[in-house]
Amino acid sequence: MRADRLLSLLLLLQNRGRMTAPELAAELEVSVRTVYRDIEALGASGVPVRAERGPEGGYRLMEGYRTRLTGLTDAEAGSLVLAGLPGPARDLGLGAVLASAQLKIEAALPGELAGQARRVRACFHLDAPAWFRDADPVPYLEPIARAVWERRVLRTRYRRWRGEVHREVCPLGLVLKGGIWYLVALAEDTVRTYRVSRFLAVEETGAEFTRPAGFDLAAYWTESSRRMEAALRQGTARLRLSPRGQKLLPMQFGAAGVRALADAGPPDGEGWVEVELPVESEAVATGDLLRLGVEAEVLGPAGLRRAVAAAVAVLADRYATGSPSR
Repeated sequence: MRADRLLSLLLLLQNRGRMTAPELAAELEVSVRTVYRDIEALGASGVPVRAERGPEGGYRLMEGYRTRLTGLTDAEAGSLVLAGLPGPARDLGLGAVLASAQLKIEAALPGELAGQARRVRACFHLDAPAWFRDADPVPYLEPIARAVWERRVLRTRYRRWRGEVHREVCPLGLVLKGGIWYLVALAEDTVRTYRVSRFLAVEETGAEFTRPAGFDLAAYWTESSRRMEAALRQGTARLRLSPRGQKLLPMQFGAAGVRALADAGPPDGEGWVEVELPVESEAVATGDLLRLGVEAEVLGPAGLRRAVAAAVAVLADRYATGSPSR
């Protein structure tokens, strides 16, 4: 709405001082021409906006002028939980709403506290996605988020490992984990977790649902994550690691690698140590452990050692000749 945009423009000038038309356009996600029209509208309504020409010019408010029109809307108040995550807020369609809420809060703060808020924002930035992995495409994230908020039943088509499934779901909440969005929803009287990028179609049915009494999204996610990790970790590998392998283990296996090193035995004369590492199925563990290369030796179980040895033999045969296979 234009009224919201005018207020945001006014608060930008109040909080940040002089700004150019292109800077304002970028913040408000509008054209420079729209900024010119909005500046004229503010002036016509009695707001003392001053234009300064030249290379260092721009727009600023008259010295001493401050507005107190800083009341938060329902949507702005709700968006504040994402205050440190502007990227995910944009994914949910709340980018502009969050920016407006932050401007209003900053405008309402006394001068010293507003300056402290700006310093914190300049010094700390949260980046949710993991390294070396593009974010999942999530074309249906916005309608799903809207359905979560409005408690509306969704008719969905979802891609599973064993094929597609058609289901009506009651969306209870969204979780952002390692840069990946998950939907927690009630389907067929069971609370399930869905990876948002795997939805192939989403549409509202027009029906509303009642949220289960006492359902706690954070508690469900914690317990669900614990169960999933327990199900995935099907065994324990005994490894012998070189000094470099000890540095690689936390990078490749995260917290599990850190815990394994903390319980490692004493180093031998060459600095190698033995550790016990929780692993997934034999096939998955074989691929994971090969990432450690020559910096690790699998000591057991015997089946896993044979599987790694077989994979290494295939690789050795493949690279035995000087030219690629045809």
